Amino acid sequence: MDTEITELTSFESRLRASAAETQDLLMALLSPDAASDEIVRPANLLAAMRHGTLNGGKRLRPFLVIESAALFSAEHEAALRIGAALECLHCYSLIHDDLPAMDDDDLRRGQPTVHKAFDEATAILAGDSLLTYAFDIIAAPETEIAAERKVQLTLLLARAAGIGGMAGGQALDLAAEKSAPDERGIRTLQSMKTGALLRFACEAGPIIAGASDSDRRRMRIFGEKIGLAFQLADDLLDVTSDTATLGKAAGKDAGRGKGTLVGMHGIEWAENRLDLLTEEAVGLLSPYGGKAAILQQAARFIADRTN
Repeated sequence: MDTEITELTSFESRLRASAAETQDLLMALLSPDAASDEIVRPANLLAAMRHGTLNGGKRLRPFLVIESAALFSAEHEAALRIGAALECLHCYSLIHDDLPAMDDDDLRRGQPTVHKAFDEATAILAGDSLLTYAFDIIAAPETEIAAERKVQLTLLLARAAGIGGMAGGQALDLAAEKSAPDERGIRTLQSMKTGALLRFACEAGPIIAGASDSDRRRMRIFGEKIGLAFQLADDLLDVTSDTATLGKAAGKDAGRGKGTLVGMHGIEWAENRLDLLTEEAVGLLSPYGGKAAILQQAARFIADRTN
Protein backbone atom coordinates (compact mmCIF):
# COMPACT_ATOMS: atom_id res chain seq x y z
CA MET A 1 0.00 0.00 0.00
CA ASP A 2 2.81 2.44 0.88
CA THR A 3 4.45 1.74 -2.48
CA GLU A 4 1.19 2.47 -4.29
CA ILE A 5 0.79 5.76 -2.39
CA THR A 6 4.38 6.75 -3.18
CA GLU A 7 3.92 5.95 -6.87
CA LEU A 8 0.66 7.90 -7.00
CA THR A 9 2.25 10.90 -5.29
CA SER A 10 5.17 10.76 -7.72
CA PHE A 11 2.80 10.59 -10.67
CA GLU A 12 0.67 13.50 -9.45
CA SER A 13 3.73 15.66 -8.79
CA ARG A 14 5.12 14.88 -12.26
CA LEU A 15 1.74 15.68 -13.85
CA ARG A 16 1.56 19.02 -12.02
CA ALA A 17 5.14 19.89 -12.91
CA SER A 18 4.57 18.98 -16.55
CA ALA A 19 1.37 21.05 -16.66
CA ALA A 20 3.15 24.07 -15.18
CA GLU A 21 6.07 23.73 -17.60
CA THR A 22 3.69 23.37 -20.55
CA GLN A 23 1.70 26.38 -19.37
CA ASP A 24 4.85 28.52 -19.18
CA LEU A 25 5.88 27.53 -22.69
CA LEU A 26 2.41 28.15 -24.12
CA MET A 27 2.38 31.61 -22.52
CA ALA A 28 5.69 32.37 -24.20
CA LEU A 29 4.58 30.96 -27.54
CA LEU A 30 1.35 32.98 -27.39
CA SER A 31 3.06 36.27 -26.63
CA PRO A 32 2.14 39.47 -28.50
CA ASP A 33 5.54 39.53 -30.20
CA ALA A 34 5.39 38.56 -33.87
CA ALA A 35 7.73 35.78 -34.96
CA SER A 36 9.97 36.11 -38.00
CA ASP A 37 7.89 36.15 -41.21
CA GLU A 38 4.77 37.10 -39.23
CA ILE A 39 3.51 40.66 -39.70
CA VAL A 40 1.47 41.35 -36.55
CA ARG A 41 -0.52 39.35 -34.02
CA PRO A 42 -4.01 40.96 -33.73
CA ALA A 43 -4.70 41.61 -30.05
CA ASN A 44 -8.30 40.35 -29.97
CA LEU A 45 -7.46 37.16 -31.85
CA LEU A 46 -4.47 36.49 -29.60
CA ALA A 47 -6.63 37.09 -26.51
CA ALA A 48 -9.13 34.51 -27.77
CA MET A 49 -6.35 32.00 -28.45
CA ARG A 50 -4.98 32.54 -24.95
CA HIS A 51 -8.46 32.21 -23.44
CA GLY A 52 -8.92 28.85 -25.12
CA THR A 53 -5.42 27.59 -24.32
CA LEU A 54 -4.24 29.07 -21.02
CA ASN A 55 -7.37 28.15 -19.05
CA GLY A 56 -5.93 25.38 -16.93
CA GLY A 57 -6.53 21.71 -17.49
CA LYS A 58 -4.41 18.70 -16.68
CA ARG A 59 -2.31 18.99 -19.87
CA LEU A 60 -2.49 15.21 -20.15
CA ARG A 61 -1.50 15.02 -23.81
CA PRO A 62 1.74 17.02 -23.41
CA PHE A 63 2.48 14.98 -20.29
CA LEU A 64 2.20 11.75 -22.30
CA VAL A 65 4.54 13.15 -24.96
CA ILE A 66 7.09 14.18 -22.34
CA GLU A 67 6.94 10.91 -20.41
CA SER A 68 6.94 8.67 -23.48
CA ALA A 69 9.99 10.57 -24.73
CA ALA A 70 11.70 10.31 -21.33
CA LEU A 71 11.19 6.54 -21.40
CA PHE A 72 13.62 6.45 -24.34
CA SER A 73 15.96 9.18 -23.00
CA ALA A 74 14.94 11.87 -25.50
CA GLU A 75 15.88 15.52 -25.02
CA HIS A 76 13.38 17.06 -22.61
CA GLU A 77 13.11 20.47 -24.29
CA ALA A 78 12.31 18.92 -27.65
CA ALA A 79 9.59 16.75 -26.09
CA LEU A 80 8.19 19.77 -24.23
CA ARG A 81 7.81 21.70 -27.49
CA ILE A 82 6.13 18.78 -29.27
CA GLY A 83 3.80 18.48 -26.28
CA ALA A 84 2.97 22.19 -26.55
CA ALA A 85 2.27 21.78 -30.26
CA LEU A 86 -0.10 18.92 -29.50
CA GLU A 87 -1.83 20.99 -26.81
CA CYS A 88 -2.38 23.85 -29.27
CA LEU A 89 -4.02 21.42 -31.66
CA HIS A 90 -6.10 19.87 -28.87
CA CYS A 91 -7.27 23.31 -27.70
CA TYR A 92 -8.22 24.25 -31.26
CA SER A 93 -10.44 21.16 -31.36
CA LEU A 94 -12.13 22.13 -28.08
CA ILE A 95 -12.79 25.69 -29.29
CA HIS A 96 -14.40 24.43 -32.49
CA ASP A 97 -16.27 21.56 -30.79
CA ASP A 98 -17.90 24.08 -28.45
CA LEU A 99 -19.31 26.19 -31.31
CA PRO A 100 -23.12 26.36 -31.78
CA ALA A 101 -22.82 24.48 -35.09
CA MET A 102 -21.00 21.64 -33.33
CA ASP A 103 -21.64 20.63 -29.70
CA ASP A 104 -22.98 24.07 -28.69
CA ASP A 105 -21.38 24.36 -25.24
CA ASP A 106 -21.22 27.45 -23.08
CA LEU A 107 -18.77 26.16 -20.47
CA ARG A 108 -15.28 24.68 -20.73
CA ARG A 109 -13.03 24.01 -17.72
CA GLY A 110 -15.45 26.01 -15.61
CA GLN A 111 -15.14 29.13 -17.79
CA PRO A 112 -17.15 30.57 -20.71
CA THR A 113 -16.21 28.94 -23.99
CA VAL A 114 -14.35 31.10 -26.51
CA HIS A 115 -17.39 31.88 -28.65
CA LYS A 116 -19.20 33.04 -25.51
CA ALA A 117 -16.31 35.11 -24.15
CA PHE A 118 -15.67 36.64 -27.59
CA ASP A 119 -17.85 35.75 -30.61
CA GLU A 120 -18.27 32.90 -33.07
CA ALA A 121 -16.11 34.37 -35.83
CA THR A 122 -13.25 35.03 -33.42
CA ALA A 123 -13.58 31.52 -31.99
CA ILE A 124 -13.30 30.01 -35.47
CA LEU A 125 -10.22 32.09 -36.25
CA ALA A 126 -8.66 31.28 -32.86
CA GLY A 127 -9.09 27.59 -33.57
CA ASP A 128 -7.70 27.96 -37.10
CA SER A 129 -4.68 29.82 -35.75
CA LEU A 130 -3.94 27.24 -33.04
CA LEU A 131 -4.22 24.39 -35.53
CA THR A 132 -1.72 26.09 -37.85
CA TYR A 133 0.54 27.06 -34.98
CA ALA A 134 0.86 23.44 -33.88
CA PHE A 135 2.73 22.59 -37.08
CA ASP A 136 4.70 25.85 -36.87
CA ILE A 137 6.02 24.77 -33.46
CA ILE A 138 7.09 21.36 -34.75
CA ALA A 139 8.87 22.83 -37.78
CA ALA A 140 10.50 25.76 -35.96
CA PRO A 141 14.31 25.71 -35.52
CA GLU A 142 13.80 26.09 -31.76
CA THR A 143 12.45 22.51 -31.77
CA GLU A 144 15.79 20.75 -31.90
CA ILE A 145 14.92 17.42 -33.49
CA ALA A 146 16.42 15.89 -36.63
CA ALA A 147 14.58 17.00 -39.76
CA GLU A 148 13.49 13.47 -40.70
CA ARG A 149 11.87 13.03 -37.28
CA LYS A 150 10.09 16.35 -37.65
CA VAL A 151 8.65 15.07 -40.92
CA GLN A 152 7.49 11.87 -39.20
CA LEU A 153 5.88 13.84 -36.37
CA THR A 154 4.20 16.26 -38.78
CA LEU A 155 2.72 13.46 -40.86
CA LEU A 156 1.63 11.48 -37.82
CA LEU A 157 -0.07 14.49 -36.23
CA ALA A 158 -1.77 15.50 -39.49
CA ARG A 159 -3.17 11.99 -39.87
CA ALA A 160 -4.29 11.92 -36.22
CA ALA A 161 -6.01 15.32 -36.49
CA GLY A 162 -7.54 15.27 -39.96
CA ILE A 163 -10.17 13.55 -42.04
CA GLY A 164 -9.17 10.05 -40.94
CA GLY A 165 -8.63 11.09 -37.33
CA MET A 166 -10.05 13.68 -34.96
CA ALA A 167 -11.91 15.88 -37.48
CA GLY A 168 -13.42 12.83 -39.16
CA GLY A 169 -14.41 11.52 -35.74
CA GLN A 170 -16.22 14.77 -34.99
CA ALA A 171 -18.09 14.44 -38.30
CA LEU A 172 -19.16 10.92 -37.34
CA ASP A 173 -20.16 12.17 -33.89
CA LEU A 174 -22.42 14.85 -35.38
CA ALA A 175 -23.95 12.28 -37.73
CA ALA A 176 -24.61 10.01 -34.74
CA GLU A 177 -27.11 12.56 -33.40
CA LYS A 178 -29.34 11.85 -36.41
CA SER A 179 -28.71 8.14 -36.85
CA ALA A 180 -27.37 6.16 -33.91
CA PRO A 181 -24.39 3.99 -34.92
CA ASP A 182 -23.98 0.37 -33.92
CA GLU A 183 -21.27 -0.71 -31.49
CA ARG A 184 -18.64 -0.92 -34.22
CA GLY A 185 -19.55 2.57 -35.38
CA ILE A 186 -19.27 3.95 -31.85
CA ARG A 187 -15.85 2.39 -31.39
CA THR A 188 -14.67 3.79 -34.72
CA LEU A 189 -15.77 7.37 -34.06
CA GLN A 190 -14.35 7.31 -30.54
CA SER A 191 -10.99 5.97 -31.70
CA MET A 192 -10.88 8.86 -34.17
CA LYS A 193 -12.34 11.78 -32.21
CA THR A 194 -10.66 11.07 -28.86
CA GLY A 195 -8.18 8.27 -29.30
CA ALA A 196 -6.14 9.54 -32.24
CA LEU A 197 -4.44 12.42 -30.39
CA LEU A 198 -3.72 10.26 -27.34
CA ARG A 199 -2.20 7.65 -29.63
CA PHE A 200 -0.03 10.36 -31.20
CA ALA A 201 1.08 11.58 -27.76
CA CYS A 202 2.42 8.13 -26.86
CA GLU A 203 3.95 7.34 -30.24
CA ALA A 204 5.63 10.74 -30.46
CA GLY A 205 8.02 9.89 -27.63
CA PRO A 206 9.94 7.11 -29.38
CA ILE A 207 9.97 9.16 -32.61
CA ILE A 208 11.55 12.16 -30.83
CA ALA A 209 14.10 9.81 -29.28
CA GLY A 210 14.84 7.91 -32.47
CA ALA A 211 13.85 4.64 -30.76
CA SER A 212 13.28 1.35 -32.59
CA ASP A 213 10.26 0.51 -34.72
CA SER A 214 9.22 -2.12 -32.17
CA ASP A 215 9.25 0.49 -29.39
CA ARG A 216 7.22 2.80 -31.57
CA ARG A 217 4.64 0.05 -32.26
CA ARG A 218 4.38 -0.82 -28.58
CA MET A 219 3.83 2.79 -27.57
CA ARG A 220 1.28 3.21 -30.35
CA ILE A 221 -0.76 0.27 -29.01
CA PHE A 222 -0.41 1.66 -25.48
CA GLY A 223 -1.80 4.97 -26.77
CA GLU A 224 -4.70 3.18 -28.45
CA LYS A 225 -5.55 1.36 -25.21
CA ILE A 226 -5.53 4.48 -23.07
CA GLY A 227 -7.46 6.34 -25.77
CA LEU A 228 -10.27 3.79 -25.51
CA ALA A 229 -10.08 4.00 -21.73
CA PHE A 230 -10.21 7.80 -21.78
CA GLN A 231 -13.40 7.87 -23.85
CA LEU A 232 -15.04 5.13 -21.79
CA ALA A 233 -14.23 7.02 -18.59
CA ASP A 234 -15.59 10.20 -20.22
CA ASP A 235 -18.86 8.47 -21.09
CA LEU A 236 -19.16 7.12 -17.55
CA LEU A 237 -18.59 10.60 -16.11
CA ASP A 238 -21.24 12.00 -18.44
CA VAL A 239 -23.87 9.82 -16.75
CA THR A 240 -22.51 9.66 -13.19
CA SER A 241 -21.06 13.16 -12.53
CA ASP A 242 -22.38 16.73 -12.53
CA THR A 243 -21.57 19.98 -14.27
CA ALA A 244 -19.77 21.53 -11.29
CA THR A 245 -17.39 18.58 -11.01
CA LEU A 246 -16.77 18.22 -14.74
CA GLY A 247 -16.34 21.92 -15.49
CA LYS A 248 -18.57 21.40 -18.54
CA ALA A 249 -22.14 20.31 -19.17
CA ALA A 250 -22.99 16.86 -17.83
CA GLY A 251 -25.53 14.51 -19.42
CA LYS A 252 -24.85 15.91 -22.90
CA ASP A 253 -24.77 12.63 -24.73
CA ALA A 254 -28.07 11.35 -23.40
CA GLY A 255 -29.67 14.73 -24.00
CA ARG A 256 -28.61 14.68 -27.65
CA GLY A 257 -29.53 11.04 -28.15
CA LYS A 258 -25.94 10.04 -28.87
CA GLY A 259 -25.14 6.37 -28.58
CA THR A 260 -22.30 5.39 -26.24
CA LEU A 261 -20.93 2.08 -25.06
CA VAL A 262 -22.10 2.96 -21.55
CA GLY A 263 -25.62 3.55 -22.82
CA MET A 264 -25.47 0.34 -24.85
CA HIS A 265 -24.04 -2.01 -22.22
CA GLY A 266 -24.58 -0.29 -18.87
CA ILE A 267 -22.37 1.16 -16.14
CA GLU A 268 -21.18 -2.16 -14.68
CA TRP A 269 -20.03 -3.45 -18.07
CA ALA A 270 -18.24 -0.18 -18.76
CA GLU A 271 -16.44 -0.23 -15.42
CA ASN A 272 -15.28 -3.81 -15.99
CA ARG A 273 -14.16 -2.98 -19.52
CA LEU A 274 -12.29 0.05 -18.21
CA ASP A 275 -10.43 -2.11 -15.69
CA LEU A 276 -9.46 -4.55 -18.43
CA LEU A 277 -8.19 -1.83 -20.77
CA THR A 278 -6.14 -0.33 -17.96
CA GLU A 279 -4.47 -3.61 -17.09
CA GLU A 280 -3.75 -4.31 -20.75
CA ALA A 281 -2.13 -0.88 -21.12
CA VAL A 282 -0.08 -1.34 -17.95
CA GLY A 283 1.04 -4.79 -19.09
CA LEU A 284 2.25 -3.48 -22.44
CA LEU A 285 4.91 -1.42 -20.67
CA SER A 286 6.17 -4.20 -18.38
CA PRO A 287 9.24 -4.86 -20.60
CA TYR A 288 10.56 -1.42 -19.63
CA GLY A 289 10.51 -2.21 -15.91
CA GLY A 290 10.51 0.61 -13.37
CA LYS A 291 11.26 3.23 -16.04
CA ALA A 292 7.64 2.91 -17.19
CA ALA A 293 6.06 3.32 -13.74
CA ILE A 294 4.88 6.89 -14.35
CA LEU A 295 3.22 5.99 -17.65
CA GLN A 296 1.58 2.99 -16.01
CA GLN A 297 0.22 5.31 -13.33
CA ALA A 298 -1.02 7.58 -16.12
CA ALA A 299 -3.08 4.72 -17.52
CA ARG A 300 -4.68 4.16 -14.12
CA PHE A 301 -5.26 7.90 -13.69
CA ILE A 302 -7.11 8.08 -17.00
CA ALA A 303 -9.45 5.33 -15.88
CA ASP A 304 -10.01 6.70 -12.37
CA ARG A 305 -10.26 10.45 -13.05
CA THR A 306 -13.26 12.46 -11.84
CA ASN A 307 -13.27 15.16 -14.52
